[in-house]
Amino acid sequence: MNYYWQMGIVGKELDIDFVISTGDNIYPSGLKGTDDAAFDYSCTQIYTAPSLQKLWYTLLGNHDYRGDALSLDTSYVVDARVAEFFFLDTTPFVDKYFTQPPQHVYDWRGVLPRNRYISNLLTDLHFALKQSNVNWKIVVGHHTIRSAGFHGNTLELQNLLLPILQENNVDLYINGHDHCLQHISSLESYNNGYRWWVKGVEGCRELVEARRDEVLMFYYDGQGFMSLQLTQTQLDIAFYDVFGNVLHKWSTSKHIHFSTV
Repeated sequence: MNYYWQMGIVGKELDIDFVISTGDNIYPSGLKGTDDAAFDYSCTQIYTAPSLQKLWYTLLGNHDYRGDALSLDTSYVVDARVAEFFFLDTTPFVDKYFTQPPQHVYDWRGVLPRNRYISNLLTDLHFALKQSNVNWKIVVGHHTIRSAGFHGNTLELQNLLLPILQENNVDLYINGHDHCLQHISSLESYNNGYRWWVKGVEGCRELVEARRDEVLMFYYDGQGFMSLQLTQTQLDIAFYDVFGNVLHKWSTSKHIHFSTV
């Protein structure tokens, strides 16, 4: 039984509302267009469990950008009542996709000029986070900000995105890219509950040493998935392996913040 079906079992037990994919949805080179049959055999023929037939919110990863990226949504906000999820297109932030020899062709239509595109993304995200009055703010991107896996930290996101997350008291950053499961906490904001979540779907090639200003709460070099349950005051996260076994759990709570006039 593959882990796609295990996702369905957990999804049924939790009675999930929606599914999030953190990018690199189609390997190795994205979709050729909206009618590409690769979507069927990579998605619809894989995630067949009844509980997974819900809304899917997806991001583009660097592999998706090797196909037709222009016709797909890249950044948006999902209002989940007790929380808001801010989906950010992180691939254009990474310098090496633009500066290294062209081993792969990326679809930068709609992205160029790059600096203006990134500036607009960050401005929109900052404004949306400022305007948000929900109790939980969760940002979702494809690339890591912090990671103890093969790809490591993404310096461009540390420099440009991290200050915005910190200023706006974002509770979680969830990403893919590194093919492993991680829970990393930054010491500088540990007492405020700030956490990094890295969810990949395949094994990392190596584990590198984490930075000294971080706490590696959990690391699993293998396939899996994670669940997130939210109420107004409680957040519960669990990591699962391909057999549906719970590998790691973490919970936190907060008071409801009421605004005064």
